[in-house]
Amino acid sequence: MSTVFVLNSGSSSLKYQLVDPETGSVSAVGLVDRIGLAEGKIVHEVGGQKFEVTTPIPDHGVALEKVLELFKEHGPKLEDAGIVAVGHRVVHGGTKFSAPVVLDDNSIKGIKDLIPLAPLHNPANVTGIEAARKLFDVPQVAVFDTAFFSTLPAEAYTYAIDKDIADKYQIRRYGFHGTSHHYVSQKVAEVLGRDDLKIVVLHLGNGASASAVVNGKAVDTSMGLTPLEGLVMGTRSGDIDPAVVFHLQREAGMSTNDIDNLLNKKSGMLGLCGASDMREVEAAAAAGEPAAVVAQNVYVHRLAKYVGAYAAIMNGIDVLVFTAGVGENDARMRELLADRTSFLGLHVDPAKNSVRSKEPRIISPDADIKAFEAGNGPIVMVVPTNEELAIAQQAAAAIQK
Repeated sequence: MSTVFVLNSGSSSLKYQLVDPETGSVSAVGLVDRIGLAEGKIVHEVGGQKFEVTTPIPDHGVALEKVLELFKEHGPKLEDAGIVAVGHRVVHGGTKFSAPVVLDDNSIKGIKDLIPLAPLHNPANVTGIEAARKLFDVPQVAVFDTAFFSTLPAEAYTYAIDKDIADKYQIRRYGFHGTSHHYVSQKVAEVLGRDDLKIVVLHLGNGASASAVVNGKAVDTSMGLTPLEGLVMGTRSGDIDPAVVFHLQREAGMSTNDIDNLLNKKSGMLGLCGASDMREVEAAAAAGEPAAVVAQNVYVHRLAKYVGAYAAIMNGIDVLVFTAGVGENDARMRELLADRTSFLGLHVDPAKNSVRSKEPRIISPDADIKAFEAGNGPIVMVVPTNEELAIAQQAAAAIQK
């Protein structure tokens, strides 16, 4: 057996999984939280059992050391796991990294050089990489959130601002959640036995993004220079008039940091109705709470705009696919969106739509499926994402090259 140790380092957290890239089986999974605070917490799960530790965790290096102690104490034994690589999720690869890379000093410097584009994420990613390099004597591989969108054409990634300024400060559309969009679009092609598809992927969680994928290549995506652009999210506004920023500076006396905090952490569903969890929003909307009804409608309206736009960009659509926490579990939202996009031939079967499953599934009516198989009309699918497996597979492929 060979496995990949997958690491996702946040500013104060560290998620990890021990994954077999061939079978997808997970031997262990865990989360280190509150790194750098007075008291940290580790949850290590193996064989259906959870083991929790509360202890000071001053930095990511200590966090990893504590994790390795838990592996020794509760298993599985890492020396017997056949670890061939450590796969790191790195948020921003800019234009430098369009594919996974086996890390060395030069590539780590390249990730550091991109910190201005992802000041909250890339520093934490680098910290996790440097800690893992000291503790694991295997190749370290970076898998970039932005890499899948390196295929965007210029008309999709270019912003209509002064070219010299855009070039100097690397201002363009990069896109995020690329590992998920890549995995899900590949899974759709695999399930349907076709690679000549026009797919709209909706990755809908607390963060949300859409992509247009033609024949396995991304041609557009909703997130831009940062993850703020695009769809309405749990706490992020998504698309707004840029002049809102100037208006708030002039009229409300808000600073740049104030507005940054507003748009990233106090907007979206939370700003609209006081709840960022879609389950709470839908319960309130069903009870007739006016703010929740408006929030739900705004959310679906934005989704419908993107689905319609991407159908236009691709000159048609074969598959609309939902993934991530909201996309996979929110049957009501899928139904509402299908109603808004029925002009494209998108429909869901209520019985199929209400089923929950960890397997990819088609939720269109049988008649639509037959039409799709005959080359007429699109279908709707739900495909659970698995970013950790995707990172493990890409890391394993990178070291084989």
